[in-house]
Amino acid sequence: MVGRIIVPGSKSLTNRALVLAAVAERPSVLTRALGSRDTSLMIGALTALGASVDRDGIEWTVRPIDPSLAAPVTIDCGLAGTVMRFVPALAALGAAPVTFDGDERARERPMDVTISSLRALGVEVDDGGRGTLPFTVHGTGGVEGGPISIDSSASSQFVSALLLAAPRFARGLDLTHVGPTLPSAPHIAMTVEQLRARGVQIDTPTDQHRWTVAPGPVGALDTEIEPDLSNAGVFVAAALVTAGEVRVRNWPSSTDQPGDVWRRLAVAFGGTAELDGDDLVVTGPKKLAGVDLDLGDVGELTPVIAAVAALAETPSRLTGIAHLRGHETDRLAALATEFRRLGGDVDELDDGLEIRPRPLHGDVFRTYHDHRMAHAAVVLALRVPDVFVENVVTTVKTYPNFAPVWERLVDA
Repeated sequence: MVGRIIVPGSKSLTNRALVLAAVAERPSVLTRALGSRDTSLMIGALTALGASVDRDGIEWTVRPIDPSLAAPVTIDCGLAGTVMRFVPALAALGAAPVTFDGDERARERPMDVTISSLRALGVEVDDGGRGTLPFTVHGTGGVEGGPISIDSSASSQFVSALLLAAPRFARGLDLTHVGPTLPSAPHIAMTVEQLRARGVQIDTPTDQHRWTVAPGPVGALDTEIEPDLSNAGVFVAAALVTAGEVRVRNWPSSTDQPGDVWRRLAVAFGGTAELDGDDLVVTGPKKLAGVDLDLGDVGELTPVIAAVAALAETPSRLTGIAHLRGHETDRLAALATEFRRLGGDVDELDDGLEIRPRPLHGDVFRTYHDHRMAHAAVVLALRVPDVFVENVVTTVKTYPNFAPVWERLVDA
């Protein structure tokens, strides 16, 4: 396979930029932001709270939340973790009850830390004792803030959610993570840098599991959103498994995105990845090497990495990803089940997967309404005849036109 790809904007950066623009002092303009289900749900949530987003081509103008528009509303989170976890703290700043609900699977995703952390900050939350969606945040016009400790081992989004709202707390926030290993730390680093870029004072004293945010204004910031490097991974994988070459356009030379690790992953599998001007050029090896990787910081990349590993010449071990059981689906169980359906040899570990090479055959590959599972499936289909990908349309969650782009690449 040989091809050139332009990947749309980063979902993680787009939704963080939207949230911060909604609590900023003045309007902000986002350029090349991602238009997808997750970002549309975020826009809907912020609009319900009193913000506005005007889209004009590649430019989105975001006007901050107007407190005078506070009214009882219900917010649809869909299956977007950033919406169900980032927005409740903003709702707590308002003066009206806000109910959060979402897709059926969203009601199974862990939300107890969001709920308990808001209660620890003095916010009333009614969840019927479930610790999951649906729940209602009863805002009283502000949050006192101050010191708080949480266990964010199930998702780094619990930390990012509080940090994004913290400048608007009366006393700011002194947040400490206590508990097992904190996953996806690069996403928290991204949050910290996005806050600092808008003039927020945030410190990480003594260790990486504590953050102090000073109260104060959030500056407006006009920003261009980088391409989504996590979504770029499926195209990197295409080059690797076909011994081909794929050029991903506009790859940033310096970035906070965890997906930048694909440059190293390509080499680990035996390929090459080199920046050529503004592009990343990836070439695949004649024989894929197995890998032994701790993916704790980049768990969202696991499904595509696992698909490449299933086509390698030697076994692979992927660990540090127990938190994936609480994602759009239980990704560890889902990957093991679907790889075995195709004849694969996979062991499901407490915190990962062991994958041993074995000839695979065609069958239906179920996606469980999970965009990353669909990405894994299409990678396997490049090498395994007659793989039918169930519901590839689920990729609209973060990449609206993925299917036609992929088809053009494969048919080129």
